[in-house]
Amino acid sequence: MRNTRIRVPETAASGEIIDIRVMVMHPMDTGFSYNSQGERIPVNIITDFTCHYLGEEVVSITLAPGLSANPYFAFRLRATESGPIDFKWVDQNGEITTATRDIDVT
Repeated sequence: MRNTRIRVPETAASGEIIDIRVMVMHPMDTGFSYNSQGERIPVNIITDFTCHYLGEEVVSITLAPGLSANPYFAFRLRATESGPIDFKWVDQNGEITTATRDIDVT
């Protein structure tokens, strides 16, 4: 996806609950809008968002066309081990975008 903003702490204490924030810069076009030439803008939405920590799914969200542009997600997870936090978005055409952030747990 275009520009994605992900905030994950670089470090955390073992057992600490951390805040994860993700904003996906995406138009989330519903298919009901028109451009300046009067042509309908086709549907262009993200349908699924998932987050995995150390290979285990921690968040799974199914999105609908009524969601506003640039969806924002905020959630918490308990940091238990150092490792990757993986994010994945899927759009209505099946295009998959991924991002990874590592966290160092001490």
